[in-house]
Amino acid sequence: MRTIVLIGLVGLAAQLVDGSLGMAYGVTTTTLLLAIGANPAAASATVHLAEIGTTLVSGVSHWRFGNVDWKVVRRIALPGAIGAFLGATVLSNLSTEAAAPLMAIILLLLGLYILTRFTFQGIPRQHLGKPLRKRFLSPLGLVAGFVDATGGGGWGPVGTPAILASGRLEPRKVIGSIDTSEFIIAVAASLGFLVSLGSQGINFAWVGAILVGGIIAAPIAAWLVRHIPPRLLGASVGGLIVLTNTRSLLRSDLVDVPSTAQTGIYLTIIVLSVAAFAYSLREYLRDRENESSDAVSRLRAEQAEAVEREPDEAAEPTGTPAVG
Repeated sequence: MRTIVLIGLVGLAAQLVDGSLGMAYGVTTTTLLLAIGANPAAASATVHLAEIGTTLVSGVSHWRFGNVDWKVVRRIALPGAIGAFLGATVLSNLSTEAAAPLMAIILLLLGLYILTRFTFQGIPRQHLGKPLRKRFLSPLGLVAGFVDATGGGGWGPVGTPAILASGRLEPRKVIGSIDTSEFIIAVAASLGFLVSLGSQGINFAWVGAILVGGIIAAPIAAWLVRHIPPRLLGASVGGLIVLTNTRSLLRSDLVDVPSTAQTGIYLTIIVLSVAAFAYSLREYLRDRENESSDAVSRLRAEQAEAVEREPDEAAEPTGTPAVG
């Protein structure tokens, strides 16, 4: 019973972080299940089954708070589902641990970029409102879905930083859209695991505990995203990406760092992330009128309208024809 309660609390905490920062649900819960003895495929299958419920509630909550860009959801969800189904099938038959360090390095660099950009410059505004193209979102969804299923988590850690780095969507809509589309990913991955494994190794009591914890946290997280200033949200996401991928890299066979040194690295990252958040908060307070969530949303809407008008304006006559 104590284990079930603990798993439920972890599900609650993981969804609170995932729903407000766009990542870490699968990674957190899968890590716990592996620590208490589940095999990788069964742990990932358990998490994805629970995510069907938590992502549905999370998606509805984000939609109610206006955190979802449905064009992004439509363009990324189907490729993500294909990648997740393939990833679940692969994980049931072999290990993809060799690719983990390379993915961690790529995401670590993206995290450093996001942390630096949002801390010192705030939200990028020059591309805000420009559409995210299918040629960008489709490959991203395919890769993120595959990584998510094989690693027990990865839809948010891959998708969120990539879209944030584009500067075309404000952080709350990036997080809301990624969380909402994750419902499709969870369904596809679960189908892949059930086809390959059946229900073998899946503890449905654990699924229920994770599900209950996540459902409680999902509306709270969506409310937080709606009200946290974009600059602070971006800095927080960047710090989390750096920390989680540094951990993945240090735990891989690619590097050999003593445990005491690893602790020092983690503490350094945490201190720098807190300092970055404090600096971002100071800058937000200095220009609250332009840095608030509502102000950034208005700016994005205005720039999106301007982008949509451009073809029409280009087709209009530039001058008045002479009468003669």
